[in-house]
Amino acid sequence: MVERRLGILLTAVVLTGLPAGKLVAADAPRPPSHVRAEDRGWDGGDAVDVIVGISPDDKPDTDPPGVAHYVVRWSGEYGGVYEHAETVVADKNAYRSGEVRLTFEQLELGEPYFFRVRAVGPDGSESLHVETAREAAVRPVAQAFSGRRAWLVLITLIICGSVVYFILMARRGKPLQIRKIAGLEAVDEAVGRATEMGRPCLFVPGILDMNEIQTIAGLTVLSRVAQVAAEYGAHIEVPTSKSLVMTTASETVESAFLAAGRPESFNEDDVYYVTDEQFGYVAYLSGMMVREKPAACFYMGAFFAESLILAETGNSIGAIQVAGTAMPSQLPFFVAACDYTLIGEEFFAASAYLSGDPDQLGSLKGQDVGKVIVAVLVIVGCLLDTLNSMTSIEFFETATTFLRDTILKSG
Repeated sequence: MVERRLGILLTAVVLTGLPAGKLVAADAPRPPSHVRAEDRGWDGGDAVDVIVGISPDDKPDTDPPGVAHYVVRWSGEYGGVYEHAETVVADKNAYRSGEVRLTFEQLELGEPYFFRVRAVGPDGSESLHVETAREAAVRPVAQAFSGRRAWLVLITLIICGSVVYFILMARRGKPLQIRKIAGLEAVDEAVGRATEMGRPCLFVPGILDMNEIQTIAGLTVLSRVAQVAAEYGAHIEVPTSKSLVMTTASETVESAFLAAGRPESFNEDDVYYVTDEQFGYVAYLSGMMVREKPAACFYMGAFFAESLILAETGNSIGAIQVAGTAMPSQLPFFVAACDYTLIGEEFFAASAYLSGDPDQLGSLKGQDVGKVIVAVLVIVGCLLDTLNSMTSIEFFETATTFLRDTILKSG
């Protein structure tokens, strides 16, 4: 009788092509009570949840336990090859609810996924027959709103609310404190020096067209420089490399002279077009600076390789130089060769700083709230990561993971 049973067992091994050590039907625990695969809600269609009902043999109070862990395998097609996806052990919450919940991320949107789950005994016994497993299928679907971006929505609402609040405060006449920007404060000094010396002022609005935000910011500064020049009776020249920039700059200077009460002093020939060629434009500027020796040079806009050429030429003739750009690679050259430099956001804040317009001032103060939020998150993240590396407290690890994977990745 024993020999007959052994023959049946060996025959089953040969027919299924499975190792004899893996086929332990008598000792293998019963499969999970159920398996469900659900599309994860409030996401972009790249995650699913797999809910595994614990096996009837999985009881925490048995010694030894009936189930050691659950093996989850998945496949991209029905009846295809199932690959190992994850191994999970039931915890206290699972025994309380009767289910183990797993989340699989970074999946392909709209592609089908098939999951197969088996229970494995404490001795590693696992029956690989399909009928001893539980299967489920799911297809990830993109939702209208992603819950992972909830923090981004919250921070956006805070920043937008701050902008609206400060604009309303500015309109009501409440003074908003703005840090002084040395480069803009030096405009009066530079133009006044040029007036005393009887030499012109040179304003270069960058080398890009009007579709570049830095060019627009530069022309805002030009309005202030031209107004001061009109008040002091100084001569200002604005050579440009783009026709649209020339037209806009001409209107800007004319409006500034009109605002200063000296429209008759405006000369439209002082704002002119040179060439679209980058180094042809720079060659003209360098030659003009050496010949006419302007006492004040302003470089406001987008600059590239020509930044150091202009700044060094202006420095060689002894001019007061004020530069402003948002090009990180060119800032070191301006800082080294110019007297004053508007760095990054200082350049874009110039319009609010110079105009005093309530809407612009309120927007500037509201954006500062966003900077404070970023600074606080950076400090908190550094502290949590430091404490997590120095201690073994689970709270710091959880908080660090939440900050990194939920808040910072929400954008």
